Amino acid sequence: MSRDNKKIRPEKKAMYNEVQENVSGALYMLLTDYKGMTMPQTDEFKKLLRGADARVKVVKNSMLGRISSDMGCDLSQTLSGPTAVIYGSGDLEGAILSAKDVGDLATMPGKKELQARLVGTVAAPMTQLVGVMNQKVCSLLYVLKAVAEKKETAA
Repeated sequence: MSRDNKKIRPEKKAMYNEVQENVSGALYMLLTDYKGMTMPQTDEFKKLLRGADARVKVVKNSMLGRISSDMGCDLSQTLSGPTAVIYGSGDLEGAILSAKDVGDLATMPGKKELQARLVGTVAAPMTQLVGVMNQKVCSLLYVLKAVAEKKETAA
């Protein structure tokens, strides 16, 4: 806000500082149009976000444009309509994602399922190796049994 020479009301400055502090301390920030949400839907959405260690705040586009500009990524040209900022801690640090990217992330499997897939992928070669080694041991046993049966019939 230092670039504006005009006097700024204390309540707006406090709001600016609060939003800037929340956003700058967050590992990710999503901008969304919240138009059309009812109050019960908004409350439920906020509860879900709290469970994911995230918060939502409705911010005027002019203030959000100023904050983003001060942070080094000017969003003022892309903001239109009522905008809500979703911010929190997570795994999106430093990445700028499009709406399609966020949609792709939403359709991805959960963290636990991805970890299970990774473990399965790492374990697959070992499982195959154990199967091959087991097959060789079984083959050796069959040969030894055949030799033993041959010696019994010859005796």
